[in-house]
Amino acid sequence: MERDVIKAGWLTLRPFTLDDIPWVYEVSLDPALQHFVELPSPYRMENAAFFVEQLAIAGGQSGQRLEFLAEEASTGDRLGRVGLWLGTPGTAEIGYWVDPKARTRGVATDAVRAVCQWAFRTHGLELIEWRAEVGNLASRRVAEKAGFTVEATLRKRLFHRGTRVDAWFGSLLENEAL
Repeated sequence: MERDVIKAGWLTLRPFTLDDIPWVYEVSLDPALQHFVELPSPYRMENAAFFVEQLAIAGGQSGQRLEFLAEEASTGDRLGRVGLWLGTPGTAEIGYWVDPKARTRGVATDAVRAVCQWAFRTHGLELIEWRAEVGNLASRRVAEKAGFTVEATLRKRLFHRGTRVDAWFGSLLENEAL
């Protein structure tokens, strides 16, 4: 199955390959990522392999997930990832993270905008949802800069490291995609 590549100015968003496994492993050891993303602990190379092989690649082939690795177009340096989980017809949920070495450069915001615009155009979506644990200010800033409206704080809505935590929820409609 041919998977799309999205050109977004200084970024290229491409499908994951098996060569990305060591990078996913290294980035997933980041304490900030481990704090807000539900990752196995301790995180091992086989966890990175599972993510790339089963979620990013196989999920894309099944049509349940659309995972993109964000690279700097001019260098090919890996910078981050954006993923969409396709839910009920017309909807998806977005998730993203950035390599600690690439933070504060606008990677996530630009990548999220590009993936959302592409998904509305190519997959007939009407709504993309975003959620994050309350306190994940970096994720919230990205969502808001990308055009998402934060709609609610829901109590004990996410399950993280064996504990229920409050979550921010937001959405982006097709006509709001910048």
